[in-house]
Amino acid sequence: MATHVVLVHPEIHWNTGNAGRTCLATGATLHLIEPLGFSLGEREVRRAGLDYWEHVDLRVWPDWDTFEAQLPTLGEPYFFSTKATQLFWDAPLGEPDNIVLVFGRETAGLPETVRTRWADRLVGMPITSPHVRSLNLSTSVAVAVYERLRQQHFQSPGGPGMKGI
Repeated sequence: MATHVVLVHPEIHWNTGNAGRTCLATGATLHLIEPLGFSLGEREVRRAGLDYWEHVDLRVWPDWDTFEAQLPTLGEPYFFSTKATQLFWDAPLGEPDNIVLVFGRETAGLPETVRTRWADRLVGMPITSPHVRSLNLSTSVAVAVYERLRQQHFQSPGGPGMKGI
């Protein structure tokens, strides 16, 4: 069983570092789609991932088209967007053996072309306050990955062996 987290054109280094730490903690692979809004060599990325960054299973893709061509080999995709009408906890995130959780950039989300092409796979997180337009990217990644694990746990009592916080 594999979990893939995809950040499409991430702009903020500490969000990427935090997402990398979540991926490492949960055994997920982190995919970054260029262009990035920062250099992976920046110490801020390493600092955000603390001393874990070198252990993150990281794949960097030159563009969306190159990644999308390989998407079917990675697993069942779900695209996170504030424009989705289906909530992520209603999606069967725990069912597929291999799953791909795709997130857009901090300032604009997923490109419209991606949202249109994958409209039936868009999922969102509930936001009840009219004063909040979106959640932080690294927070969203953590919530989604742990929802997958939660769903897997309830499908298979005892779930994957993990230690707590």
